[in-house]
Amino acid sequence: MTWLDTRTDNCTVQRTLNLIGEKWSMLVLRDAMNGVRRFDDFRRHVGLSESVLADRLRKLVAAGILDTVPYSEPGSRTRHEYRLSRKGWDLWPVMIALKQWGDRYTADPAGPPLEVVHADCGEQVRTEVVCGAGHGTLVPPEARTRPGPSARPAAPSDGR
Repeated sequence: MTWLDTRTDNCTVQRTLNLIGEKWSMLVLRDAMNGVRRFDDFRRHVGLSESVLADRLRKLVAAGILDTVPYSEPGSRTRHEYRLSRKGWDLWPVMIALKQWGDRYTADPAGPPLEVVHADCGEQVRTEVVCGAGHGTLVPPEARTRPGPSARPAAPSDGR
């Protein structure tokens, strides 16, 4: 079975994009990964409306990507902070890969506005695609796509 012979209704890339693929969701996740926790800080820093932010936070919490933690300032009502869950932190390599691509192709001439570095040595962090059997870093021609355990055949085409 080839890729074109495979149904895509259970594609995990599609399902992931349904959860986090919208621009504002990714920017909320970027900020959460950089320590932003509170609604007003997200709104101010990301620059989106209260209603859009509330919707994105609600969806990320419902998906288990963010957790809510109650807090209260003296004399104020209880509010919630938003913190990345384990599931949310598992998106960190995705964010680093997007940043790495953006640094290469979309950064200002002076360079990127943010660097992510190794806490021990100060060198920049980067993502790589590696073989699970330890054969090192791969480039696209060294990888193949094959049907996985939940692959289902596509409906036959009608010849159009």
